[in-house]
Amino acid sequence: MRFNDIIVLKLQPIWRKNMENCLNTSAFGKNDIRGIFPKEVNSEVFLYAAMGYVKWVLNRFKENGMPKRPEELCFCVCMDARLHSRELKDAVIKGITLYGANVVDIGLAPTPMGYFSEFAKMPNDILKGCKINGALIITASHNPSEYNGLKMTFNKGSLSEADIKEVKAAAQSVYELAKEGRLPITQKGFIEEFNLVETYAEKLLDGFSRCADGLKIVVDSANATAGIVAPNIYREMGAEIVELYSNPDGNFPNHHPNPSDESTLDDIKKAVVENGADFGIAFDGDSDRIGLVDSDGKMVTGDKLLLIYALDLINALKIRGEKPTVVSEVKCSQVLYDTINKEGGNAVMYKTGHGYIKSKMKETGALLAGEMSGHIFFKDRYYGFDDAIYAGMRLVEIVSKNKKENPNFKVQDLLEPFNKVFISNEVRFKCPNEFKQEVLDKLNSKVCDELFNSKIKDIVTLDGLRIIFEDGFALIRKSNTEPVFTMRFEANTKDKCECYQNALVNTVDELVKEISAQSV
Repeated sequence: MRFNDIIVLKLQPIWRKNMENCLNTSAFGKNDIRGIFPKEVNSEVFLYAAMGYVKWVLNRFKENGMPKRPEELCFCVCMDARLHSRELKDAVIKGITLYGANVVDIGLAPTPMGYFSEFAKMPNDILKGCKINGALIITASHNPSEYNGLKMTFNKGSLSEADIKEVKAAAQSVYELAKEGRLPITQKGFIEEFNLVETYAEKLLDGFSRCADGLKIVVDSANATAGIVAPNIYREMGAEIVELYSNPDGNFPNHHPNPSDESTLDDIKKAVVENGADFGIAFDGDSDRIGLVDSDGKMVTGDKLLLIYALDLINALKIRGEKPTVVSEVKCSQVLYDTINKEGGNAVMYKTGHGYIKSKMKETGALLAGEMSGHIFFKDRYYGFDDAIYAGMRLVEIVSKNKKENPNFKVQDLLEPFNKVFISNEVRFKCPNEFKQEVLDKLNSKVCDELFNSKIKDIVTLDGLRIIFEDGFALIRKSNTEPVFTMRFEANTKDKCECYQNALVNTVDELVKEISAQSV
């Protein structure tokens, strides 16, 4: 059977044009494919992206001396709650099976459940002698409802930036061959549906006791995927749960699904205080980011949350004389790195992005990692991928343990090291993606002591510019997912922090205006 007998190649010219354009835009990013639906991502793009992914996987097996046929491969596919996710999931499944590979469709699911599918034991009648070789997850994570995307894994790891570039090239080659009817696919792959929720929940709970009796927690699932599993898991641990927005709704009617944006936490802050809860847990659109609100209704940033986990891990391993490595990103407070090193850990700074963090964890053998955004990665007692539901379980465990020792314990008691510095909120500065690198290049040439009225100790170019002073730092980096720069500032005093912020923001504003005017 010829390929053009089984795929609809008579695409409308407008859709063919859209697809070709998308294959050559920033929709193929550093960590995934992501963009506005249907302008930047659509069914046609995802169909060919899925086929390109299968081709790429086959090439990887061949390069490793283990050539496989498409019918020997099987991939797990799932989606978030966005209104167009089902359409895109169907396109991904179609692309995989038309290329001859097989699919296990687990439907609506948190992204970590998609990651977990590579580790899960599924019935033989589902897999038909195959194994799960990777996962394709339709989600735009924390982005607004008009966005969608595709996260991909292979061999129990996320695709790197280089991998995604190769998938893009493979998708383009598949498309060119398809136009000419030269893809000799002779067998369509099978599709099986499987509900993985119970298996996933059982696996998570297997590592925990019923430790949380007497604990009260507010859980905000943001009308996203966490609502189908997270509240019940924490109840199984013994906690009393106050639920907010557990029902999945792709319109996200109550608030934007991004717990690292403090404006999305108004309802959970109020609920924590009104219910006298010990803390609140908030999730993003696909449950790989966790947000924390303390008992006073205040947001706890990602670096502070990571320190809570790191100190608990360091104390647990001291008994065995071990010194755990903890990886984090350039946006995090210097307090995090200094405290980890002081208390007996080994802190490593790296680039922002879950793909980068996972690769650095593997390189360094780290047991824990995290980002400001709320991505937390546990290799200790877990698989090493970012699972906000699991991270919530570790937090429940930590707080429960401390409250048994001290009934008056509060989460904020663990954050005393941060009281010695002033840290700004994240500043998001809009900038077209095509201008970002030029702005950074010009900014680098302008950075000097006089600009900030302070002595510069070092400039770290690992990811953007982290300008380090005697008493703090200023950071600017390109967002991996949105047309913005993200900035953070830290100093010993509020005035000095504001000084750093004003100097950098004003300079970047001037550069963006200058470059925009030149491009007209």
